[in-house]
Amino acid sequence: MSKVVHEDDQDYSIWLLPAVEQALQSAGHEMADVELYAAAAGPGSFTGIRIALTTVKAWNEVFHRPIASVSRLEALASRAMGHHVPEVPPEFVAAFTDAGRGQLYAAVYRRQGREQAERLQRIGDESVVSPAELVRWAAEIAGDTAMAWSSLDTESLAAEPEWQSRASKGEILEQMSPVQAPAIGRLGLKLSAQNQLTDALRLDANYIRRPDAEVKWKGYSKPVL
Repeated sequence: MSKVVHEDDQDYSIWLLPAVEQALQSAGHEMADVELYAAAAGPGSFTGIRIALTTVKAWNEVFHRPIASVSRLEALASRAMGHHVPEVPPEFVAAFTDAGRGQLYAAVYRRQGREQAERLQRIGDESVVSPAELVRWAAEIAGDTAMAWSSLDTESLAAEPEWQSRASKGEILEQMSPVQAPAIGRLGLKLSAQNQLTDALRLDANYIRRPDAEVKWKGYSKPVL
């Protein structure tokens, strides 16, 4: 099946369905042939997640196919290589993306098998943290053990002074392609094999924090430190 990439400023709500139709037609299939939907439930852009999950829920209602709810951060972590020691992939992986407001969406994982990068166990919760907090959190988990770092927005951590403590060990920030669909699909298949699937009624977004629009509507007061 061909890959259709969102490469312009067209709104996702307008782009998504024609792109899906184009991909299916190129493979000689139609929506009724699809047996499983894999969707990233977050964390990430409120609008992007809402559009994606609303679309998948509609397909589930019409075609009655199951849904695999995939973590966007786990998809990132599954792609990490840790190029500083290519012959032995690091045991730990930190995945993060820019969350705005000077914060990151982040999670830390431990690889469960050296031959299968997607066999990941998350350590703790997916969180919203500052760049400095992420470095300290990762250090508490991994200590002096090598860690891979996977992100769509490496610059959001590269300028953090505390990052230098990891860079001095030879660790690098891997800038991943924004095309996450292949990794999300692979993780969706894994969830299907484990019978960890859901449907339109149970599928829920993982925003981690309130969206900006809600914060502005309800008001936001900066905590006193």
